[in-house]
Amino acid sequence: MKENKVLFMAQAAMIAAIYVALCIIFAPISYGAIQVRIAEALTILPYFTPAAIPGLFIGCIIANILGGSILIDVILGSLATLLGAMGTYLLRKNNRFLAPIPPILSNTLLVPFILRYGYGEPLPIPFLMATVGIGEIAACGIMGIILLTILIKYKKFIFRTA
Repeated sequence: MKENKVLFMAQAAMIAAIYVALCIIFAPISYGAIQVRIAEALTILPYFTPAAIPGLFIGCIIANILGGSILIDVILGSLATLLGAMGTYLLRKNNRFLAPIPPILSNTLLVPFILRYGYGEPLPIPFLMATVGIGEIAACGIMGIILLTILIKYKKFIFRTA
């Protein structure tokens, strides 16, 4: 039982670290009104392990802090990723191609309001929804599905339980 908790925490920590690293490496496109946050491809990981849920949430919090985000973005932006990760976990027994839908929807619906009212972005909310949505489709929908397809072949080696 104790080994399961250690494995869970180790997986969550690794996922958080990779999320932060991807946001920092790709910082110019990870933040702002028009963004493709490559790290969001990782939001498909709850398909394989529940440890990805806190890992993605904590990773997003840290990435937003290090990226210079305002407090409301750190909180609500990270909650959008958390909601998306939880949705992916809940859909894991369905068609694998549904895995990126929850993070795409949660970020597309929440992040534009943060950009508009938190950062004072003058663009209209529907336009911001389109730009965030396109970025999420690119990261979660395309890169996430590619990642999921690759990881399915190796899941018994990568995401094994103790």
